[in-house]
Amino acid sequence: MVESQNTLDNYFQILREFLASLTGLDITDGWISTLLFIGVLLISVAAYYLTIGFLRLVAIIVEKTETDWDDDLINAPLLRGISLLSPAVVAEWLLPHCFVRLGGFYSVIHLIASFYIVAVAVYALNTFLDNLLFAFSRRTRFKPFAVKGIFQMVKLIIISIGIIICISLLIGKSPIAIITALGASAAILMLVFKDTIMGLVASVQLTANKMLHKGDWIVVSKHNANGEVIDISLTTVKVRNWDNSITTIPPYSLVSESFQNFQAMRRSGARRVCRPVYIDINSVGFLTDDKLKQLVGEGFIPADSDSKINLRLFREYMESWLENNSHVRKDMIYMVRQLEPTSSGLPLEFYFFLNEVKWKEFEHLQSSVFDHIYATAPLFGLSIFQTPAGSDIRDSAVLKALAHDDAGK
Repeated sequence: MVESQNTLDNYFQILREFLASLTGLDITDGWISTLLFIGVLLISVAAYYLTIGFLRLVAIIVEKTETDWDDDLINAPLLRGISLLSPAVVAEWLLPHCFVRLGGFYSVIHLIASFYIVAVAVYALNTFLDNLLFAFSRRTRFKPFAVKGIFQMVKLIIISIGIIICISLLIGKSPIAIITALGASAAILMLVFKDTIMGLVASVQLTANKMLHKGDWIVVSKHNANGEVIDISLTTVKVRNWDNSITTIPPYSLVSESFQNFQAMRRSGARRVCRPVYIDINSVGFLTDDKLKQLVGEGFIPADSDSKINLRLFREYMESWLENNSHVRKDMIYMVRQLEPTSSGLPLEFYFFLNEVKWKEFEHLQSSVFDHIYATAPLFGLSIFQTPAGSDIRDSAVLKALAHDDAGK
């Protein structure tokens, strides 16, 4: 490095002597330095166009390769950033040799060039990270991993380093000294970047523990979220609800609090149905022999049934019906059971899994099952409980009045 600097000094000394002999000026005259400065600017412009030409050649090679990774990583924004870097590097490398004494003018030019190099370098690195994130998001095997937050954190670190370097150039101190000073105020920095730090930790935990992936269907009751995860970033998890509204949730809330993830249900290919039907307990009783013969004849109960209780026969029939239903998963539990009686009647719970997980199709199948339940229960002499409406009370009062009139007559 030192030999290279000495060689450049020698070349610039020869140029000064040559320009001095041409112009008749003293070798230390400011005009000589100005001419050299203009020459360096022209060399920087030439370096810019040479870099553009080289990068265009690289772009052509990238387009002709069979792999897609280079197409995603090396694109126009990245090549533009690299091409913008070359003239400033060349100028920064050659400028000190233009001046015999490095005065205030050189200091300003040096500071501007240094700021420019840092800014373009940060832009190029962040563009490369954006391209890498895009490449990950395009590939199916990487989609489940919530890496966006990690990339955002790395970009934030790169920008912070760039700012520290610019401050060090401005005040003439080492970047290490600035970092050391910032370390003394770590508590304040942690307070300022609390959400960012917690978001990074939460994103890593969500990914490492496979708790959440893009495309999962989740329900977070506290935040009124019920829909698909469309984005996982450093500070927010975006959920598109089924009404097409968007709910944003801090990642650390999903780690510190509970939420439901229905993705395992989707992967299993089965979705649970667990719904009670309330039976009017007054309608539970023994069936007559004629009614039993009718149900046997219509195929609702077997001829060798040892029970006459309508509720039990209905439960056994419905379990048999579920067993023969092609949409009910037989490798998963299915049953019809009684729950504790309530003021609304006797709950008869139907618990089974359907082999359809798509929302619309699932709802149609579930509805068809309960259509059959509601239509069949009266055949067994069972009544579905429902709270009396105003019209029911009015009709009952009318019937009582009519009965009273008939009795009076």
